[in-house]
Amino acid sequence: MQISFYYTGEFGRKVIGNVVNSSTFCTSCGELCDHCREKKRSYADRIVDIYEFPGDLPQFIEEPEEHLPENMGKCDLLIAMDLHPDILSVLPKMAEMAGAKAVIAPIEVPKLAPAGLVQQVKETLEAKGIDCEFPKPFCSLVKTGKPLIDEFVDMGFGRPLLAIEVDKERNIFTHAKVLRDAPCGSTWYVAKKLGWTDTSIYKETVSGAHHAYPCTASMDKDPQLKDTILHEAGYIIRKSVEEAADIKNEDASPETEK
Repeated sequence: MQISFYYTGEFGRKVIGNVVNSSTFCTSCGELCDHCREKKRSYADRIVDIYEFPGDLPQFIEEPEEHLPENMGKCDLLIAMDLHPDILSVLPKMAEMAGAKAVIAPIEVPKLAPAGLVQQVKETLEAKGIDCEFPKPFCSLVKTGKPLIDEFVDMGFGRPLLAIEVDKERNIFTHAKVLRDAPCGSTWYVAKKLGWTDTSIYKETVSGAHHAYPCTASMDKDPQLKDTILHEAGYIIRKSVEEAADIKNEDASPETEK
């Protein structure tokens, strides 16, 4: 599968860095790095095109197609991240120009992707026979039966999935292995920080690691989630840890149990 990335800003750079898995991508552990990601596969050979849109585009773009790259690499899957709303509106045109058969356009910043616009773009893509997903946030992506999107998840990117070992006598996490990573790469950092910590304070450990990585999702309240997308991402990784370690969140409420 050939993949193209079109994005604006830091989040897109993190996702691409995680997919490429260069030796300099993760610096979270500093001098304590034990090179845990060295066995993680690089998918640099799958990437055919990368284009970063300027971050200083005008508030309103009358002719968004004029801002598209002149030459777009032909791809199977197009991943679009944090695009200006007017650029997002011509995402179907971008997909056609690239020959993409599927599109993933994660929503990390609510103001960049109003619900009405996302629905319009989704309907246009589907009418053209292009599979699409708009995960909010990107780390909520799961397999949906759309072949190319499912293949991306199978590559190891989407809703975090871990294998965790617990010493129940001492109530500590002894090992955490990443089976599927958040697209930004944060799951590896959370897994690293879980090792040899007390299971009774897992929420604080997970939350602290998730924020320290750091998660770059927006802290603006999303009208559909009725919470921030950053908090939603935090709920997702915490739930993933609970599932892997067979921990029941006794104090979870319907509003907080995501």
